[in-house]
Amino acid sequence: MYDIKALYEAESVAHATELLLAHPEAKVIAGGSDVLIQMREGRLAGATLVSIYGLDELRGVTMEADGTIRIGSLTSFSHITKSPIIEEHIRVLGEAVDMVGGPQIRNIGTIGGNTCNGVTSADSASTLVAYDAIVELTGAEGKRLVPIREFYIKAGKVDLRPGEIETAILIPRESYEGCKGHYIKYAMRNAMDIATCGCSANVKLSADKKTIERARLAYGVAGPVPMRAPSAEAAANGKPISAETVEAFAKAALDDVNPRTSWRATKEFRLHLVEELARRALSEAIRLSGGEL
Repeated sequence: MYDIKALYEAESVAHATELLLAHPEAKVIAGGSDVLIQMREGRLAGATLVSIYGLDELRGVTMEADGTIRIGSLTSFSHITKSPIIEEHIRVLGEAVDMVGGPQIRNIGTIGGNTCNGVTSADSASTLVAYDAIVELTGAEGKRLVPIREFYIKAGKVDLRPGEIETAILIPRESYEGCKGHYIKYAMRNAMDIATCGCSANVKLSADKKTIERARLAYGVAGPVPMRAPSAEAAANGKPISAETVEAFAKAALDDVNPRTSWRATKEFRLHLVEELARRALSEAIRLSGGEL
């Protein structure tokens, strides 16, 4: 049994906003794979819930006229992985969310919940950060677009204002066009585990596949929030494809992160992972893009 004070079911995005403003203490529930666990643990005992699960307009992956990929906030991980649009343009995102929990969790868990919970270990987060995703938030005053790097404020806290819900994740055309990426999740088990460190890299190569025109790198669990590695990117941008470039990229990533020691891993081990995963992720992204090392 769950200790729920009240449950309100939103009939539209506007209705959800009204309910949240009327009940400022309420928690939004979508798939429930995070919220219900916290309730059973007692951390959210007696909570008031606003369910947005019935808002089908927030589901699905579509491409807008300008090439922006729009992922509705209630789209499940399973649907993201199987989306033809994701498969063609950002396959790495589908592969990343396919590492979340098990099949049951991936069928019910949503991309909105995965980002709004604010945890740095979220498997979608580093890839979304690496692709300069934009978070669409809707509230009483209308829509607000926030770059995902600014959406994460601190561990467990995101830039959601009173009455707002996340309605979509947007990935602009210039962020994915011509790019291939690779995500690596290091965990203590191969499945059903939270990342000890997550690393997502993508590259855009020159026409002759000899030069890295643009490299991007982002991490989960390398700091309090998902983060980019600008020093590593600068070490590879405009450089020829070579083992030396990959090595410089991996070494430079250490300048951008701030992991901590936890029961899962020490800071020193996570620093080792930061460097090694950057090396492997960039090498695979280059290979997927048609380059040779």
